Amino acid sequence: MKVQETEKNITVNRKARHEYSILQTFEAGIVLLGTEVKSLRQGKANLVDSYGKLKDGEVWLMNLHISEYTQGNINNHDPRRERKLLLNSSEIRKLIGKTKEKGLTLIPLRLYFKNGKAKVELALAKGKKVYDKRRDIAKKDFKRDQERKIKY
Repeated sequence: MKVQETEKNITVNRKARHEYSILQTFEAGIVLLGTEVKSLRQGKANLVDSYGKLKDGEVWLMNLHISEYTQGNINNHDPRRERKLLLNSSEIRKLIGKTKEKGLTLIPLRLYFKNGKAKVELALAKGKKVYDKRRDIAKKDFKRDQERKIKY
């Protein structure tokens, strides 16, 4: 009997694919507090301006904003605290080698629940130049125009 995997998106970093060229993606678990999980279930998270950082052989997610839980008490969490990511040691070694290359960075693409566990899709990315962004926008506009012409 096959167990069905369920995924539910919490938030997506839409700006990331515009600002960066995605080279490789990784799925990582996140170490969270109870009130953070409850806030995520309400969809109160923001990935904008967040990034991954390697510290002491571990991967940390910086600047991820998870709003305070509304029914929480004085033990509520800090919205912008550093959160540890759970990856295999082989994946961490790959990331250490890759991020030492000039211009490569770790950015979260989306935050979601998979089988009840909070996960983040982390991407190894390279920043795009302004002319690359313009070229992508022009391609998208051209494709949209072609689809409109075919439609009518």
